[in-house]
Amino acid sequence: MSASESIGPIDMAFPTSIEAILDSDFDGLLDAPEKPAKVTSADRLERAFLEVVEFRRTHGRVPSSTTREIAERKLGARLEGILASDDKIAALKPLDEFGLLDTPEAPASIDDLLGGDDFDLLGDESGLLDVSDLPVRRQVHDSGEVARREKAQDFEQFEPLFKQKHAELRAGASKLLPYPGLTHIVEGAFFVLNGVMLFVAEVGETEYKKSTVRENKRERLRCIFENGTESSMYRQSLGIRLSDEDGQVVVLTEIPEILTDDRVSGYIYVLRSLSDDPQITGIKDLHKIGFTRDSVEKRIKNAEKSPTYLMAPVDVVASYRTYNLKTSALENLLHRVFADVRLDLSQADRKGRDYDPSEWFVVPRDVIDQAIDLIISGDIIGFVYDANAQKLIHRDQ
Repeated sequence: MSASESIGPIDMAFPTSIEAILDSDFDGLLDAPEKPAKVTSADRLERAFLEVVEFRRTHGRVPSSTTREIAERKLGARLEGILASDDKIAALKPLDEFGLLDTPEAPASIDDLLGGDDFDLLGDESGLLDVSDLPVRRQVHDSGEVARREKAQDFEQFEPLFKQKHAELRAGASKLLPYPGLTHIVEGAFFVLNGVMLFVAEVGETEYKKSTVRENKRERLRCIFENGTESSMYRQSLGIRLSDEDGQVVVLTEIPEILTDDRVSGYIYVLRSLSDDPQITGIKDLHKIGFTRDSVEKRIKNAEKSPTYLMAPVDVVASYRTYNLKTSALENLLHRVFADVRLDLSQADRKGRDYDPSEWFVVPRDVIDQAIDLIISGDIIGFVYDANAQKLIHRDQ
């Protein structure tokens, strides 16, 4: 074609709208790239474990965390970290085609343990572990009870209490029931353990023992046994023994008559908090109802250092002298009557740990006096506390 020749018009149709342009994009050149999905911690955990699985598939063994090979050592350490977490094991179980997450069964005997020593770690070519020629040591079967008990120095103070409780059992005023649980191990309670009656004389202040998982609360008891010994075991330890050894609790068959003789056994006291904490000062008619065998003044000494007393001084607004063993029954009945108005408040102790005071109730002082009178007369069975009306009412109302 020469330069003088003219080129005829080219028939090209151009899109006239955005929609037409998009419709004509057959190769997807105008498509927006897909946004990659966000990688979650679960995804990262699965990918990390699958690398361990792939190592097992390739090498026929689990990776070692002590090898000099850095890549393998990282995989070995990763597997150990996964095995230390029950949550990770549960999440990865469906991906575990080689049983890497299975917990090995404990050997049933020494023979099984030695038989499973694949690396001969327990081999004894020198004979150092051969004890066949040594004299047999006499076995002493001791449950540890003797080590935990000692002679009760003031047992004469408690002996009449055991006689009284046995008399109540014979007369039917008290009865034996299966051990009901840890909450019933309180000061003043009686239990029977392996045929021997014991009395919880004291419940110590709450102690805190830190474990690798959480901080556990526990209280040390003073338990007096009717054979003249005593133990300072923890509340949880006594609970375990009572549960495992079919222990029993001694309970009153019915509400007893209070003040049946002239032997003083303790005091029920009613306290008012002198705290300047706004969440406490704003509660009207807040009272603590407690029991002590010593003087009330001795009991509340250093109240400002104890979360039991809301970490503040207290004022004694009432004190009731009680006799024999009826005191703990009276206190428990008062707590039962006013259970619906128990203070729901967590208090921090001096170390910043939470503590739930259990003997503070929002109830007027005169109602407490009335409840004690009804308990003494035995008429409390027919009454309940109406928190809205702030008074004791008949159950049939």
